Amino acid sequence: MPLNIRSEEVNQLAEKLASRAGVSKTEAVRLALTNELERRELRVPLSERLKPLLDRMDSVPRTGLKADKAFYDSLNDE
Repeated sequence: MPLNIRSEEVNQLAEKLASRAGVSKTEAVRLALTNELERRELRVPLSERLKPLLDRMDSVPRTGLKADKAFYDSLNDE
């Protein structure tokens, strides 16, 4: 089934990519869609990206201090 691009902006982007890549607009759209799908499939979820940081934070010994209003006030001699 053919794709009908009605957005002038999308049409211009397709023409720009086609020109720079030396391919047809159809191939430019195929490349863009393929690259975006691959990028999304390879994206590492935030929870996995944060895991090393959270593990490092968990490895630091606890001080036993509470980070409450009194603690922050004491930092400013209040």
